[in-house]
Amino acid sequence: MVGGDGARVACRVGGTRGPVVVLLHGISSGAASWLPCASLLAAEARVIAWDAPGYGQSSPLPMAAPTARDYALRLEQLLTALQVRPDLIVGHSLGALMASGYAAHAPAAMQPGRFLLLSPALGYGAAGKEDKSHEVARQRIEALETLGVDGLAQRGATRLLSPAATADAQGWVRWNMRRLNPDGYRQAVALLCGDDIGGYLAQQTSSVEVGCGAEDIVTTPAASNALAQRFGMPFHLIPDAGHACYIEQPQAVARVIRAAVPA
Repeated sequence: MVGGDGARVACRVGGTRGPVVVLLHGISSGAASWLPCASLLAAEARVIAWDAPGYGQSSPLPMAAPTARDYALRLEQLLTALQVRPDLIVGHSLGALMASGYAAHAPAAMQPGRFLLLSPALGYGAAGKEDKSHEVARQRIEALETLGVDGLAQRGATRLLSPAATADAQGWVRWNMRRLNPDGYRQAVALLCGDDIGGYLAQQTSSVEVGCGAEDIVTTPAASNALAQRFGMPFHLIPDAGHACYIEQPQAVARVIRAAVPA
């Protein structure tokens, strides 16, 4: 899709009928990462996985430090161009922050019936987190500049998957990370360090559920459950899965997604 401002948004679409399920990836991934999970959903739903701005073939956003609302506006442009209203938006990790921005700001006519936030990145933009924000940004950008995209990919699987992850899951994480665009990654780091998921969830009026891999060491089950409890949201623990739960346990995550689709 090419918008009126010339911005390109790339996506992968599977399925031809049923509810519309939109999948948003995290900071170290891309649309293709959803394939193992999306293929399980495509027989009963129309599945749309986007490449976020600055990822894959999608144009970056025009500002150096975008907010979740900036990503949400680009997502709204994509869905409008596809002429679909989503039934469920699933956001993983940083994609959960983007989904929350969409929940708070998208017009009613484009709001889904429900959101599912998997291993949600909370962001470091809230008051009192300034030191942590600066440190995380420094570490992320320093690692990118020192290791490069290939170096990040080599070490990524260890942190994003559980110790019991299969070689196929590890290879899939690395393949997707090797496709990162450094400039898009920098913008995503700015989002992570400059925004706060709580501010958006406090504004949303849709039904939201939260899930997390039981072995997640990035956005831990305790942190994800605390977020769910803070806003009175149902919480799902996904057994035998690390942070990239939908790659490591696609069947279990597909079941959670099916259950979250509004009747």
